[in-house]
Amino acid sequence: MIGIFKTNISTQQDKNTVVNAIAGHFSPTACTVDLEDCDKVLRVVCQQLEEERLISFVRNLGYHCALLD
Repeated sequence: MIGIFKTNISTQQDKNTVVNAIAGHFSPTACTVDLEDCDKVLRVVCQQLEEERLISFVRNLGYHCALLD
């Protein structure tokens, strides 16, 4: 499953923090943040991904996260 989310992750350091935290908690096959995109798109590829759980996880890290329409 691929989850695509709008975030407010804006720096390389923030990106590394979020990607590493997601990798340690959800074991995705891929996880990226596009800092150049206006929506700072977070893409997570995982066999079983609970989108609401991931949104809560990222929000608990201190970042905005919502499903991208």
